[in-house]
Amino acid sequence: MTAKPSKIVLAYSGGLDTSVILRWLQDRYDCAVVAYIADLGQGEDLELIAARAKEYGAAEVVVEDLQDEFVNDFVLPMFRANAVYEGEYLLGTSIARPLIAKQQVAAARQHGADALAHGATGKGNDQIRFELGYLALAPNLAVIAPWRIWDLQSRQSLLAYAKERGIAIPDATDKPPYSMDANLLHISYEGGELEDPANEPKPEMWQRTAAPQEAPDKPEKVKIEFEKGDPVAVNGEKLAGAAMLARLNELAGRHGVGRADIVESRFTGMKSRGCYETPGGTLLLKARRALEALTLDREVMRLKDDLMPRYATMVYNGLWFSPERLLLQKLIDEAARHVAGSVTCELYRGGVTVAARASANSLHDESIASFEEDGGYDQRDAEGFIKLNALRLQTWARRDERDGDG
Repeated sequence: MTAKPSKIVLAYSGGLDTSVILRWLQDRYDCAVVAYIADLGQGEDLELIAARAKEYGAAEVVVEDLQDEFVNDFVLPMFRANAVYEGEYLLGTSIARPLIAKQQVAAARQHGADALAHGATGKGNDQIRFELGYLALAPNLAVIAPWRIWDLQSRQSLLAYAKERGIAIPDATDKPPYSMDANLLHISYEGGELEDPANEPKPEMWQRTAAPQEAPDKPEKVKIEFEKGDPVAVNGEKLAGAAMLARLNELAGRHGVGRADIVESRFTGMKSRGCYETPGGTLLLKARRALEALTLDREVMRLKDDLMPRYATMVYNGLWFSPERLLLQKLIDEAARHVAGSVTCELYRGGVTVAARASANSLHDESIASFEEDGGYDQRDAEGFIKLNALRLQTWARRDERDGDG
């Protein structure tokens, strides 16, 4: 950036990196810094984190409970698309960043700030997600990414800087075996000893899921009710937003559901190993797809499945506020209108099995599908259907015979 900012809104987590950044911004720009703290259900003591920000010189501290907005306006719309990145990652970190960016922009406008800052490194995806969000929503605000411009390029240099300025972060002196990011949808673990894909994660790392081999030895059935593609009740209890996802996390986590250990392709071009716990999301995805199979037309399902990897990549790459994602969301939401009913899943030692499903919008017609009765289906019609579909295959085979390729 060229002009000196007058006030900066920093996405503040309370850890070593953002605490050093909070002081560094004051030292470098000699201006007020607002520490923005988003409550996304990460389970931390946010009052303590807010007090820490004040202690380290924040001119103002903003703490917002975004849990319901996170689930209702970000997680559930994404799940309507059945979005999974590279076959395994349920996008727990990716979907949180655009909401934080949106609320940082709102805080900047409210507090008269002219710049935004984050603590993401120059190697990862989060810098892109934050900044694409900032620039999509507030293109006139300056963006400061300390990891790309300062000379503190190691943990030891951060610790030295913190010591010089009286920043004492509990447990910051010991190098952790990995870094963590948590919200109501998931917990991610990466870096440290996990950087080598050959290193198995330690059993004590996992926090939201029981080890499958230690999970209850008795299956548990969970009935989820849906309206317009979204869950609205669990085992007969009406729940919404954060309460809904928390309940699914509790049920699935108890049975060891939702662990993933993957190597993914970062937007920046490198491969990265990450471990994830997404218990409620894993259960929800399984149930949603079962209900879609019952209520959506075959070609609509295939179209959604064709588009899903593109949608997931948009979320992963930070393009939540892009015109293409917004346009695609309209198609997805239209398809979800008839995805209503209930799905019963069985949870057992790390697995989710669909046991039953029912919907007033079902496209399954027993009288047609049954082997026991005709039900208006004339089986003789299948002969012409097969012949028409075989026409191109026969033509191809005859050409090969003629050319001697058979």
